[in-house]
Amino acid sequence: MAIGHDDVSIMQVEDAVEALDHEQRARFDRLFHVSSTHGRLVPPEAMVPWIENQFGSVEPTLDQKIVKVTNVVTLEGVLFNWLRSSRPMWRQEIKLDEELERTSSDPLFDPYTGTPEDLFGRVQGQYCVTASNIAKFDGFHGLVVFNERHPLRFTREQIHDYVDTGGRWGDLAHASDPDAKYYMFMWNCLWRAGASLLHGHAQVIMGRDMHYAEVEYLRRCAAVYQAHYRSNYFDDLFAAHESLGLAFQNDGTKVIANLAPKKENEVLLFAPLVSTSLKDRIYEVLAAFRDRLGVSSFNLVIYTPPWGETPESWEGFPVVVRIVDRGDPSSRTADFGAMELYAASVVSSDPFVLARTLRECM
Repeated sequence: MAIGHDDVSIMQVEDAVEALDHEQRARFDRLFHVSSTHGRLVPPEAMVPWIENQFGSVEPTLDQKIVKVTNVVTLEGVLFNWLRSSRPMWRQEIKLDEELERTSSDPLFDPYTGTPEDLFGRVQGQYCVTASNIAKFDGFHGLVVFNERHPLRFTREQIHDYVDTGGRWGDLAHASDPDAKYYMFMWNCLWRAGASLLHGHAQVIMGRDMHYAEVEYLRRCAAVYQAHYRSNYFDDLFAAHESLGLAFQNDGTKVIANLAPKKENEVLLFAPLVSTSLKDRIYEVLAAFRDRLGVSSFNLVIYTPPWGETPESWEGFPVVVRIVDRGDPSSRTADFGAMELYAASVVSSDPFVLARTLRECM
């Protein structure tokens, strides 16, 4: 029986794992290692008013429980401490509508005159059009430029069209060079997520020789897992999350509130192909981020298996979507530091709360 009680939080994840049956526990343990520790401190009296103002009271800071979760297959690790969300940060209010009006130079405003096109031309969608990226990641690197300038004003139909238009761009890139077969769709929303332009847009790339390093690493990890346990990594990852109430299926698409996220509120979606269901789930996750969780800056990526024959095996590798919250755009403090780059992610959001929100929205 899956554990998904309304009051379960990441701080109780060890108890939730203990309650799993034998088969569920064995599967969970071959995917994750979970532990906890406590951080304790003694503040001077002079600091008490500042702590109370920042954190509400002194007590939560005196004995802090920190939960450590590691995906032992991919070695993605995270340290959870909700108190981190209340640490002091410098903020400056941002009004996107006013920012858009103030933008004096927007090359995406008229992409037909402000952006180059690929050698195979442009792909025209109902709500977007493609362009060739002027400073390229790879030989084939394009933009999907949204007609709607405001990056957070998206509808279900628009999300479908953005993804479909990117796919049609990929078809043309692959047709023009059959050796280019490793496709990725990316959306960096706002500066916190790495966007250099405010105008809404996504990016598409198509590479040769091997998939991009993170995707190839995931493929190799999944292959080693398959060889060792005779079980599909992605199926087991979903089942392990589902047993804790962190995952569910909706119309053939698997939805996961990641227990080992890159940063806050990471969602994983698995599907056999880029289907209507998958595009619906992408929209619903983004709408939940925007309308329920107050997220305005995010990264989204769609990994697909290669678009042609390859020497390496991609058997059992689904279409993978990863969507992650990149924090408050009004904060000057970056969400990636030395820990995230060289050790493990430090996260204050709760995947159990995220899973409940996703269920309600879907």
